[in-house]
Amino acid sequence: MKKNIYRPIEAVIEDVITETPAIKTFVLRPKEDFSFRTGQFVEMTVPGVGEGPFTPSSNPKIKDRFDLTVMNVGCITSKLHKMKPGESLGIRGPYGKGYPLDTFKGKDILIVGGGVGLAPLRSLLFSLFNDIDDYNKVVLRCGARTPNDIVYKNVIPEWAKTKKTDIVISVDVGEPSWKGKVGLVTTILNDLPVNLKNAVGIVCGPPIMMKFVTLKLLDLGFKPKDIYLSMEKNMSCGLGKCGHCRVGKFYACKDGPVFTYEELKDIHDIWD
Repeated sequence: MKKNIYRPIEAVIEDVITETPAIKTFVLRPKEDFSFRTGQFVEMTVPGVGEGPFTPSSNPKIKDRFDLTVMNVGCITSKLHKMKPGESLGIRGPYGKGYPLDTFKGKDILIVGGGVGLAPLRSLLFSLFNDIDDYNKVVLRCGARTPNDIVYKNVIPEWAKTKKTDIVISVDVGEPSWKGKVGLVTTILNDLPVNLKNAVGIVCGPPIMMKFVTLKLLDLGFKPKDIYLSMEKNMSCGLGKCGHCRVGKFYACKDGPVFTYEELKDIHDIWD
C-alpha cells in the first residue's frame, strides 16, 4: 500500500524542559521509524488545535527520539506548552534540505544565532561535534534579549569545552549578575577568529536579526555563496503544494529551508 504522505505518525512526549520563561524543549519518541538531517523540519500536529512547522533541535545521530524547542507565540504553541509527558503529538516529515555538512569540511564555521533561532543551530552544533576533526574550528556567536532569555544556558558551558570551539554570548540588556557581553549580536562579530578565505557563515534567528547579521558578514568579507540562512517561512504543507512559503522562485519547504545568500540576494523583501 502506498504511504499516505499527509498522515502524521504518533510521537509521545517523554520530557518537557523549560529553557526560558517563553521557550520549552519537548523530548519526543516517535512510534514509527523516524530520522532527520540537521536543518530539516517537521510538521507537528497538536491534536484538536492544528499543525505547524518546527525544526528538530537534537542530535540527528539519536534515532529513537528527538527534541523540538518551541517558543510560546500562538494558538498551537500555547496548547503545546500546556502538554505533559505521556501525551501524544503528530509528526510529518522530515522535509526540506538540511545543512550541507560535506561542503563545510575543512573550513572555519561561524554560526550566528538569535533567540529561539538557536534551536535548529543546536542540532547543527551536535552534528559538527560528532565529527569535529572534519572541521577547522566552530565559532558560535549568539544573542538574546536578556540573560533569562538565553536558550540552553545550562549546557552552553559544556559546548564551550569541545575542542576547536569558540563561544561568545551577548544580551541586549544586562543585569548586575551578568558578566558577559552586552549589545546586539552584531557587536560581537568583530575580530572573529576565522580565516575569511576558508570560512562559512550560518545564520538563524528573527528576520530583522538575520538581515543585519548578513549585512555584517558581507562587510567583513564573507561571500554570498558562503553565507547560509535558515528561512523559516509559513511552511504549511511541507510538500511544495500550497505555495504559502514561496520565496521568489523557491519554496522554503522543499528548496530550503536552508539557502545560501547567493540564491536569495536578488529577491525582493526576503526578510519579510
